[in-house]
Amino acid sequence: MRVLLTGAAGFIGSAVAEVLVDAGDDVVGVDLMLPQAHGEAAAPPGIHRLDVRDAASWGGLLAGVDVVVHQAALVGLGAQVADLPAYASHNDVGTAALLAAMHEAGVARLVLASSMVVYGEGRYTCATHGPQSPGIRSAADLDVGRFENPCPVCGSPLAWALVGEDAAVDPRSAYAASKLAQEHYAAAWARQSGGHVVALRYHNVYGRGMPRDTPYSGVAAMFRSSVERGEAPQVFEDGGQMRDFVHVDDVARANLLAARAVGEAQPGFAAYNVCSGTPVPILRIAELLAGAAAGPAPEVTGDHRPGDVRHIVASPELATSELGFTAEISPEQGIPEFATAPLRE
Repeated sequence: MRVLLTGAAGFIGSAVAEVLVDAGDDVVGVDLMLPQAHGEAAAPPGIHRLDVRDAASWGGLLAGVDVVVHQAALVGLGAQVADLPAYASHNDVGTAALLAAMHEAGVARLVLASSMVVYGEGRYTCATHGPQSPGIRSAADLDVGRFENPCPVCGSPLAWALVGEDAAVDPRSAYAASKLAQEHYAAAWARQSGGHVVALRYHNVYGRGMPRDTPYSGVAAMFRSSVERGEAPQVFEDGGQMRDFVHVDDVARANLLAARAVGEAQPGFAAYNVCSGTPVPILRIAELLAGAAAGPAPEVTGDHRPGDVRHIVASPELATSELGFTAEISPEQGIPEFATAPLRE
């Protein structure tokens, strides 16, 4: 199978390229080599340094391609209003341009890297009033250490539940809004062109080759960097925020399965959670990293950031039943290994 892979030199993209090549696929790699992700590094051998926003000018790269695996994106929260144009340009205009070029070239299958951030807050239930949809947590509550989402009916703390792909979407950052827009463009393309899309909603990805201390890093890499400096990892809120951490090798395998499945038994557009299936508190991640590296114990600071969600934990069932994907590396295994895994500077 001939696969065009965008973001091929990135953290996740390079792992995807490995599994595709190992499976015998012919991989055409494209990467813009954004400084935010790669610093001043040159494109690795065999990778075309190109911008997805210019996909119409790529010439013959899409010729004979069976499926496009689209990993290229500007990531990170996008915490400032000034970040909005960059996210819209790289992620949304770039995806739209790629889809138009695919249609022109007659390529009808796409695997799209999406994200759990499209959900906003996760799924919650009240012991008395059942399923609830909490609003944004107030600064006043966070300032006094009331971190759990209150039930909108009775005010009692809500319990988290697993989020399925049928959950309502509620993007709460520039990055989240851009990832949801990518899904919408892809779904519209599928309806208009007769194409097929599998969108993979990654949860917290970690592992070898992860960037060190960049907007692409994520909390696991930041905790690890603190330990390497001999500092205690700083854990926000009370450390009880529940997340799902999925190893990059599992994410790469999910892409391989999706590339095989897209256009076969799937509808025009389908989204799947890509997760370990093992919810873990943020504090536990810090403890696992500090313990594996014999570093200082984590410090729970009580600090908080605007827009952070309390809990977001996925159900893996749909990806298992329809893609055949089940994560093989649990956080309790993978996070300690990550403490000494090679990172990219």
